[in-house]
This record gives sequence, structure tokens and C-alpha cells, in this order.
Amino acid sequence: MNLIILQAAGSGASSWMNIGMIVLLFVIFYFFMIRPQSKRQKEIKKFQDSLANGKKVITQGGVYGIIRDVKETYVVVEISEGVKIRINKGMVFDSPEDAESK
Repeated sequence: MNLIILQAAGSGASSWMNIGMIVLLFVIFYFFMIRPQSKRQKEIKKFQDSLANGKKVITQGGVYGIIRDVKETYVVVEISEGVKIRINKGMVFDSPEDAESK
């Protein structure tokens, strides 16, 4: 009987330890995965809101160009002299100056 009681008491402490480990894993996951990703998304959104005519940009497809017109949902980018394409604002994510400094 004493053995059974000791085992029951030991399993209670073990379950708290397991819960503590799960919480610890979540905290580590948050600080190394979720927080940096959300910070990067905020930076990209801020950059996309600051787009202006004449700014050099890189699209997510890797196309370099200069913004010639900014609309509500898209921008017109000149990728070569006289060659202009219309791109969704969400697909413009960086500028060459920022990419070189990283």
C-alpha cells in the first residue's frame, strides 16, 4: 500500500514538470520563431506604405526597378528604359540600398 501511495505522489510532481516543459518550449518557440517573423512583417508593411515615385525597389520575384507611379493597390515599376510593369504593392518588399546594407 505504501508503494502505491508513493507512486501516486510522484506522478503528480511529474505531471507538473511536464506542463512546465511544454510552457518552456512555447516560450522558446515564441522568442525564436514568432516574434522575429512578426517584427519582419511589420517592417515590410512599413516599407510598402512608404513607397514613392523614383524609389528603387526589388520585387519578390527578384526584379529590380524604379517606381514610376503609386496607386492604392499597385505600383508601376520601370524595369528598363521605357519598359514599365504593374505590380501589386504586396510583391514589392525591399530596396537595393537596404539589401546591400544587410
